[in-house]
Amino acid sequence: MRKEKNTEIKIIFWIVTIVFAAFLLVPTVMILAKSFSGDSGVGVLHYVDVLTSKRFAGAFRNSILISLTEAVFTTVLAFLLAYTINFTNVNKKAKKFIRAAAVLPMLLPTITYGFAIIYSFGKQGLITRILGTQIFDIYGFNGLLLGYVIYTLPISFMLINNTMGYIDKKFLLVSRVMGDSPLRTFMTAVLRPLWGTLAASVIQCFFLSFTDFGIPASVGGQVDVVAGILYEEMLGSIPNFNNGAVVAVMMLLPSVVSITILHLLERYNVRYSKISVVELKKSKPRDLLLGGISIVTLLAVLSIFAVIVIVPFVSEWPYRMTFTFDNVRAVFEDTSLVRVYGNSLYVALITAVVGSLIVYGAALVTARSTINKKCKKIIESIALVTNTIPGMVLGIAFMLTFTGTAIQNTFFIIILCNVLHFFSTPYLMMKNSLEKMNSSWETTARLMGDNWIKTVIRVVTPNALSTILEVFSYYFVNAMVTVSAIIFIAGARTMVITAKIKELQHFAKFNEIFILSLLILVTNLVAKGIFQFLANRKTNEDKQPIRGGKIKMRRIVKGAFSALMAGVVLVSGGLLSGCGTTTSANGEEVVLYSNADDEAITAMKDALDSKGYAGQYIIQSFGTSELGGKLLAEGTDIEADLVTMSSFYIDSAQTENAMFANLTFDTGAMKEYPAYYTPITAQEGAIIINTEVMKENNLPMPASIKDLANPEYKGFLSVTDIKGSSTAWLLIQALISEYGEDEAKDILTSIYENAGDHLEDSGSGPIKKVRAGEVAVGFGLRHQAVADKAEGLPIDFVDPVEGNFTLTESVAVIDKGENTNPLAMEMAECIIKDGRAELLNTYPVPLYEGETADEANASGNPKEFSEPLTAELLMKHQELSESCK
Repeated sequence: MRKEKNTEIKIIFWIVTIVFAAFLLVPTVMILAKSFSGDSGVGVLHYVDVLTSKRFAGAFRNSILISLTEAVFTTVLAFLLAYTINFTNVNKKAKKFIRAAAVLPMLLPTITYGFAIIYSFGKQGLITRILGTQIFDIYGFNGLLLGYVIYTLPISFMLINNTMGYIDKKFLLVSRVMGDSPLRTFMTAVLRPLWGTLAASVIQCFFLSFTDFGIPASVGGQVDVVAGILYEEMLGSIPNFNNGAVVAVMMLLPSVVSITILHLLERYNVRYSKISVVELKKSKPRDLLLGGISIVTLLAVLSIFAVIVIVPFVSEWPYRMTFTFDNVRAVFEDTSLVRVYGNSLYVALITAVVGSLIVYGAALVTARSTINKKCKKIIESIALVTNTIPGMVLGIAFMLTFTGTAIQNTFFIIILCNVLHFFSTPYLMMKNSLEKMNSSWETTARLMGDNWIKTVIRVVTPNALSTILEVFSYYFVNAMVTVSAIIFIAGARTMVITAKIKELQHFAKFNEIFILSLLILVTNLVAKGIFQFLANRKTNEDKQPIRGGKIKMRRIVKGAFSALMAGVVLVSGGLLSGCGTTTSANGEEVVLYSNADDEAITAMKDALDSKGYAGQYIIQSFGTSELGGKLLAEGTDIEADLVTMSSFYIDSAQTENAMFANLTFDTGAMKEYPAYYTPITAQEGAIIINTEVMKENNLPMPASIKDLANPEYKGFLSVTDIKGSSTAWLLIQALISEYGEDEAKDILTSIYENAGDHLEDSGSGPIKKVRAGEVAVGFGLRHQAVADKAEGLPIDFVDPVEGNFTLTESVAVIDKGENTNPLAMEMAECIIKDGRAELLNTYPVPLYEGETADEANASGNPKEFSEPLTAELLMKHQELSESCK
């Protein structure tokens, strides 16, 4: 019988191991190989480049310090919340509130956390306006700590609360009877059984913070973190995948320490033969203190997210405070939303099914079997490794590994990425629960003639049902809110709702971001409600060992499984039935990838629809960095048939991959461009002003970029870092052209000092800060300020005396040989010849013969840089910028 049991568990072990070897180890090795490869062959040149950088060393220290501080603080806070629920006599309704509120932040996409902090505690934030003053500076260490605590608290709470529920409370009575002091009773009966889980919580929180980029991007300020360095290397204005791979490898080093710590603490794991129901000692002071701390803490956390509910129903926060449904209506008029939302539900459901099965199997191997210890260590190592790999790196690794394969741009690869990415926490939850159960159940069942599989189904699974539902819920919720890895592997037909939010972030459309976040929140609340209903069917008595399987419990398991499968089939059927949309004559829609602004996307759609192409194309927007990464990494294997992108990026991608076909139509451009692209827009730079903030602080109106270096603008200025976004190139072009490189360095150094925490990685960063009232002045894209002013916002712009310099975005057709979609070239011609008239209204720079711009919209001082704008020139100007920091 032992041999049979080992055979069954070994099969599960090998299934789990093979999945992770094929889809985690191989992509990770690809990243590792990338870190050692270079133009001259294999070497450590990239390691030398990264490790000798003072900025990387500082960022690494900052990340360790902030993440460790946050991890300890969050674990203590989560422990207090879990202790209040499990070891006090606080009112049941209060406990229910604590249990629900503690996990609420994880029901929202993490990409909105930073925005919520700014709109709550910023200079024009909701809480700031209520209190009449800004209570703390939200940028730097303060903002990072607050954001990370909110981000990791639900996960830490779930881990600790789940394990605490399996502590046998009768040992509290035994300890008191033996005359132990309250402190000794607490240490022996409560804290000691939790050592392993507390350590796991600290490590989990540490790595979630250590690898997160979204929160630092919003409120990191001048505090560099290693995830930010990784983003710049992987997805900066000029990606460097080799250096980025080095940073990713360095981010894995702390996992060695964590593996050692968890191994040492395994000796403290405690098993109970049964869970006793014991009446807790009454203590009103204890209940009032812990209940009060828990409720106040959670109310403070929830107050930060109040803006997500309020801002979308305000005409224009914080300037036009009238109630409106227009923002909500505008979002749901987007016809692609239903498809994207359906995709998200499908991905979340299947991720939860597959993830729960893999997690349960892995936990059974480590917690309920006598398999070789080395096999158990492999599973433990897998859990820790998945915990340490940033989602962004995992997404890029998948993109590099599986580009050109059958699973590229499919739901399969997205679901698998989610299962692997979120494996660690549900695995620890499941393992801790299984370890707390009586270790003799399998032995007893074997003596009574049951095999291992029957024992797991009849005894272990019913007792673990509540945790299984938690694992399912965890996977579902995280699949709904994740974005970091998905953005690189989702295609136009498999895009999910969080990717839509990421798209809107580049357009600084916070109303839409908050509305879609609310949609995700409502979906997750409904899902959590269903899961909780099923979990509540399992009574406290069901925690006792079950022999032979109770009919009631078996019905619950079957009912839950049936409902789950019905939901999957329903969603799958809905998606499949929606696939029969109108397509092009050759049976395939043209896929257009674009980094263009909303106005340009609308103009392209209008041109295509007016020429009869409606229903024959899909447009998918990306940020410039994300699309640039896909072009360089995927080449001709990219899903797109047609792209519109920054011209210098197209040049770089053509040099790297020779991926674009020569245009077959006469463009009529005023200048000569390469045969494989022609421009659709010219983006101009300008100084952007918040007139109200300027007036409140008695600031003079700047006339030039050089004026922004004056000390009166210190703390009131936001500009973009050229390492993160090419928008900053417009500013640097102007300074170098007007003053020469030496004086430009002096001016730029002072500008960076004045910007301080508001030196942004995103091109839309400055206008976000100006709109939100966080700063008075910014430098960004002129047409965005023109649009804001036209809408009546307190936004104005200044055409600087140095000139309005430009960057062009162009259209290009992917050369896929025999698989090239013939309509792609037709649509490229249509965009240029029929879309330019509308595009000129927003981007008033003539590019083609016969075009004229409306003088009212035209910039006051248009100029061009004296040298061609190439990737090599951009790298040269990046070096100049770095010397000014």
